[in-house]
Amino acid sequence: MLETELAGVKLSNPTILASGIVGVSGASLCNVARHGAGAVTSKSISLEPRKGHPNPVIITYAQGMMNAVGLSNAGVKDSIPEIEYAVKNSGAPVIASIVEFKAENFGTLAKEISKANPAIIELNISCPNVSHEFGKPFSHDPAAAEWAVRSAKRNTKIPVFVKLSPNTPDLVEVACAVKSAGADGITAINTIGPGMQIDIRARKPVLSNKCGGVSGPAIKPIAVKCVYDLYRGTGLPVIGTGGVTNGADAIELIMAGASAAAIGSGVYYRGMDVFSKVCREMRGFMEKEGFSSIREMRGIAHE
Repeated sequence: MLETELAGVKLSNPTILASGIVGVSGASLCNVARHGAGAVTSKSISLEPRKGHPNPVIITYAQGMMNAVGLSNAGVKDSIPEIEYAVKNSGAPVIASIVEFKAENFGTLAKEISKANPAIIELNISCPNVSHEFGKPFSHDPAAAEWAVRSAKRNTKIPVFVKLSPNTPDLVEVACAVKSAGADGITAINTIGPGMQIDIRARKPVLSNKCGGVSGPAIKPIAVKCVYDLYRGTGLPVIGTGGVTNGADAIELIMAGASAAAIGSGVYYRGMDVFSKVCREMRGFMEKEGFSSIREMRGIAHE
């Protein structure tokens, strides 16, 4: 009933661990799979190690979360064994998220991470393109986004999904550009903002970086609209993500056009077994409403 597919990759259910939640440890990714995730995504990996920002880097508020982790990771050399471990032991498809700051580096990075044989490579292109005069993020520039994807696709035979940001004037235009470059699918959306929270007693921003990406339940309506537009505008398979905490949230994204729903902040709200809980809630809804498969629900809101 809950089986789904992403560019030829079969998932036992449509819940996916979103990137950035439990790091790149192979053991942690396996742990998430044991808690019911249909697929797991690593924290974004760069060519060289990155320290990221000092604490505090994550805060919660009534409607969601903000983070300014700063893309901390061990670098691709040390991350490959962790991805390999997860591929061999998780029992679920592993999605390797990669991030870089020059388009050509996505090609080098895709080639390296392919050695670990993940099921899918996810390009995090919401970072600034340092080759651009003003450091404009790839996800805001169709030409830069296309270049990054072409670079990756030339260096791997593994399906490539592209994680897009809603902070762009024309999301579908960027999506069409990455599709023309050969992208096999899209992940939407990344965090929005940035946002800021000020400690009124300390009289300064709470996050060490002052501002950070906004996630959690507050952004779900934006994610639903973006998935809806991307499904209609590109026809590519979409991993919907943004504010999913229960089965109804996941179904809403699927009815908008997603083939699967990634969960990030939901782990904070409902624990690591949020994946099995969401699956149980989805199954109950489908049985009650007469749906026998994810395919029957996908994109139904467009009819």
